[in-house]
Amino acid sequence: MMTFKGYFSRRPWLISLLLFIAIGFWLSLGSGEADAPHPGSKGAFQVPLARVVYQTFQAQETAKTVELYGRTAPDRQARIGAEISGRVIALDAAKGSRVKKGQPIISLDQSDLVSQLQRAKALLDVREKEFKAAKSLKSRGLQGEVAYSNAQSNLVEARAAVKRAQLNLNNTTIRAPFDGILDDQMVEVGNFVGVGDPVASVLDLDKIVIEADVSERHVQRLKVGETAKVRFIDGQLTEGTVRYVSKISSPATNTFPIEVEIPNPNNQIPAGVSAEVNLELDLQQAVKITPAMLALDKDGNLGVKALYPVEPASESDEADSQRRVYFIPVQLVKAEQDGVWLSGLGENADIITIGQGFVREGDLVHAVKAESVKGQQIGSANLSATEK
Repeated sequence: MMTFKGYFSRRPWLISLLLFIAIGFWLSLGSGEADAPHPGSKGAFQVPLARVVYQTFQAQETAKTVELYGRTAPDRQARIGAEISGRVIALDAAKGSRVKKGQPIISLDQSDLVSQLQRAKALLDVREKEFKAAKSLKSRGLQGEVAYSNAQSNLVEARAAVKRAQLNLNNTTIRAPFDGILDDQMVEVGNFVGVGDPVASVLDLDKIVIEADVSERHVQRLKVGETAKVRFIDGQLTEGTVRYVSKISSPATNTFPIEVEIPNPNNQIPAGVSAEVNLELDLQQAVKITPAMLALDKDGNLGVKALYPVEPASESDEADSQRRVYFIPVQLVKAEQDGVWLSGLGENADIITIGQGFVREGDLVHAVKAESVKGQQIGSANLSATEK
């Protein structure tokens, strides 16, 4: 007959099975003891609450602003061309100098234009005498209607010839069309110019125009005459007025050109300078906070973490400070150096100012008013610590 020892020596897997069963039974006993409440405790272990600091923000009426970037341009710019052909004999104004309306800037050779004017005036004198004679004869019935009409036509033609000769003579002196700066001269003494050839450029810088483009989302809210705040590249600040808003967009950019006019005393601001334009669109309720209070939800939406009203009272001594965290999506109204204005928060909101990085939407937290922790040293370590 096979002995007990021999039976197990032939079946070693039975020993492993028995050991496995014994170890499993021992572990189950330990787990049961660990799950059992400790004698004297009130129940199962409770997760402590995180501590956050919050502040109540009141909404204010704030103007939504839009920032545009553009460049300065002259209020007026004239490219002057020659109205008569001739040779340049003098440059009457220096390039870059200030000129008055009607001031000579370039002189052309008069050639025989003076003699042409004298000849036209002499012919006019003859035609006037002929017309007087024809009129006198016609009144006495001594001359027909045709002769009288020819005399009248010759007189009109003679007067036109005098005006034409006088105009040609006047056009030998090229003058400034308005007060401004003689920005450029395209000719030198001795050059020959033809009719229509450009000879000079005059700018009016008494006012500066900033040319910018506004998107289709904002163009309908802009009005001519609206005040605009302007910041130049050197930090200089000034105010201007919207004087033009285009009614048709640019096909390339789908934006609408606008012009902002600003005063330019002593022509200090040159044309072609970069500028930033701030325009107020409309008023809306907004709250001002620091950018550090902003957060993102799981979908990447911008918002803030705020607190629900106080939870119902419980056995805890701190039940009156337990609040629930929730996420409020917001929209940016405008940005300033010391904070941002946000809409979508209602008339007021309790926003978490310290500790928002350690809590999530739906968490129950121990909330402390910012006023009650002034002067205390509160850091992230304290906020992440749980209530005892």
